[in-house]
Amino acid sequence: MITAMKEEKKRPTIKQLPTHERPRERLIQSGDEHLTDAELLGIIIRDGTQDYSAVDLARKLLSEYGDFRRLSTASVSELCETKGIGPARAAQIKAALAIAKRLTETSIRPQQQFKCSNDIFRHFHEQLREKKQEVFLAVLLDNKNRIIKVEADVTKGSLTSSIAHPREAFKAAIKESAASVIFVHNHPSGDPEPSKEDIQITQRLSEAGNIVGIKVLDHIIIGNGSFVSLKDKGIIS
Repeated sequence: MITAMKEEKKRPTIKQLPTHERPRERLIQSGDEHLTDAELLGIIIRDGTQDYSAVDLARKLLSEYGDFRRLSTASVSELCETKGIGPARAAQIKAALAIAKRLTETSIRPQQQFKCSNDIFRHFHEQLREKKQEVFLAVLLDNKNRIIKVEADVTKGSLTSSIAHPREAFKAAIKESAASVIFVHNHPSGDPEPSKEDIQITQRLSEAGNIVGIKVLDHIIIGNGSFVSLKDKGIIS
């Protein structure tokens, strides 16, 4: 009797819902605008468990992580800590969120030009905003300010800081015969306001650039949704 009562109280699975209430069918018929985040994620998860529908699992994940952005930072093993999420479902979720992240990024083409500091921010924002360590990048430019290449991970820091030594910072620029360089790094705290160390490092890099004949055009610090250009602030002349 108790078992029967429990079964009666169980929520219907997605397949048991009327067609017009199923997330996948609603998306096909009416588009994604009217679906909740949980319903969209439930479509990615596809199948539920004996106790939870795919949408129920999605709700659990979003309740634990808050939103898609925080969910995207979770590893497969961390996702698997949620009951009902195994390696296969976790991989599906990671793949979908990785596609969404790449969609927001614009690729850099050789000879392309960045026209302003906001162009730099828009390109590197998604790549750097969720990093848990400071990462220092160098955008190498020719004598017409066209991109030669991006040197990734010039230096990597601790949870709170990075050490950008001129030797490492200019190594690739010298090798590629770059005429100028734009440095970019992130603040894991989300606040892009430059620290005293950031200003000192920028001044050292600018002086070193003058010595080796490679002009430092800018140093962009990227936070969560915002950035600071040290050139715009007058720290780089």
